[in-house]
Amino acid sequence: MGFKKLLASLGAGGASVETVLFEENVVPGGVVQGEVRIQGGSVAQEIQGLSVGLQARVEVESGEEEYKRNVEFTKVQLGGEFTVQAGAAHTVPFGLEIPWETPITTFLGTHLHGMSVGVTTELAIARAVDSSDLDPVNVHPLPAQQALLDAFGRLGFRFKAADLEQGHIRGTRQQLPFYQEIEFHAPQQYRGLNQVELSFVADDREMDVVLEMDKKPGLFTEGSDTYRSFTVGLNDFEGTDWAAYLNQWLAEVGGKRNWL
Repeated sequence: MGFKKLLASLGAGGASVETVLFEENVVPGGVVQGEVRIQGGSVAQEIQGLSVGLQARVEVESGEEEYKRNVEFTKVQLGGEFTVQAGAAHTVPFGLEIPWETPITTFLGTHLHGMSVGVTTELAIARAVDSSDLDPVNVHPLPAQQALLDAFGRLGFRFKAADLEQGHIRGTRQQLPFYQEIEFHAPQQYRGLNQVELSFVADDREMDVVLEMDKKPGLFTEGSDTYRSFTVGLNDFEGTDWAAYLNQWLAEVGGKRNWL
């Protein structure tokens, strides 16, 4: 093997890949458009495959340990095998569908702390180190999701954090191996609550909305979690006063503090 080929097999002087997104702002159910730019290195190389996908940073609980790992939750192959000649440039356009369950990363122009979702690109190179790229995207809420988030704001809830949990929410339409929790600090009028966690699980017609309400402990009782869920149509949500609807659940569970 020549010295240049040896270096290329180790990743030095080999082909490189860069992804350019035409629009970084997307919504679940939409499409992110872009192109992959491949630049040949110092020697010709055989490319076994090119793919783009979506990747999220997910929290995993294993026994008493917690850690985070990258999870690729959708992937599209772009073409088959080909050869990249030394110094040659290739451009491959793509359109990547955003799954309906994709977590929200941006709300009202603000990035949700704890969220990391991006387009990942992989160039599989024969007998060499693969080349990859990761480009963040801003996932905005669907109109129905925004209506629920706005309702929490009108009730006085303040955003605390968001995270992605590995696992499934029982009784929902969930297909991905993880789900999002959006956490809010509870306002004073719900004095029996510490916080509320909100999860959306959508498809192309409707979404499951899951509330996890964290009750404060009493003098002789421990704190506890109470769950409520309901379904919202993506196209017929506008006729409901969501603040009033949510308040029914929240006031019932957290309207007063259980001291005993």
